[in-house]
Amino acid sequence: MGLCGRGWRCLGVLRLLGGAAGPGRRLLRVWARGAGEPLAGGRCPRTGPRRQAWPGLQQARGAARPNPFTRGQEQEWRRRNRTVLTYVAAAAVGMVGMSYAAVPLYRLYCQATGLGGSAVAGHDSDQIETMEPVKDRIIKITFNADVHASLHWNFRPQQTEIYVVPGETALAFYKAKNSTDKPVIGISTYNVVPFEAGQYFNKIQCFCFEEQRLNPQEEVDMPVFFFIDPEFAEDPRMANVDLITLSYTFFEAKGGHKLPLPGYQ
Repeated sequence: MGLCGRGWRCLGVLRLLGGAAGPGRRLLRVWARGAGEPLAGGRCPRTGPRRQAWPGLQQARGAARPNPFTRGQEQEWRRRNRTVLTYVAAAAVGMVGMSYAAVPLYRLYCQATGLGGSAVAGHDSDQIETMEPVKDRIIKITFNADVHASLHWNFRPQQTEIYVVPGETALAFYKAKNSTDKPVIGISTYNVVPFEAGQYFNKIQCFCFEEQRLNPQEEVDMPVFFFIDPEFAEDPRMANVDLITLSYTFFEAKGGHKLPLPGYQ
């Protein structure tokens, strides 16, 4: 009766010496049911050539040997990780540097171009002396004052509004008082509304972006000397602009404190 085709496996062949059955050697095949492999050479009926014993052991031995492809990939990944970390560190250092330079650079740019409602600075006396007032264009200038919550100052404009014409200088005043019992240093930023008019709002003298130290209970007047460029009257975008608001905001000057960008606080 054949057993190999019914789930049985030949485990080996034993040679037996002569016994009660008589002299001579006899062969005895050892069978087992289930997953097994032959332990000796030869062929098992209906199963063909035997497979090599203990394949699981060979797989374990093969896994213990280093794979050159895996080692190369690991080295490549480590090299890429080092490169990425280098780029990230360089970007972080660059961003820190730019954060310190952003405010002063942006301030200079806004003052030169009037972007973001910043008044233009840097006009010489010759331009002021030679410009012609545009008498038929009257503009109302209003003033606003704000103080950050960390600064215990009283800060307000001394006039709520004045009327000017393009090409004519004007002088306005703000008043600041330190209401605390200790010296405090403040610094201010400003903007002009509408923003498009900022390029024509020229300040000759101003207290903005300069540290102002006030002693306990000290009160000071802060002047703003300015004019509206005569080209304001020739700009089609300014045709319907008859009201301009100049706003200042004071902050307490502290180490590491950064002012908001002009026109976007």
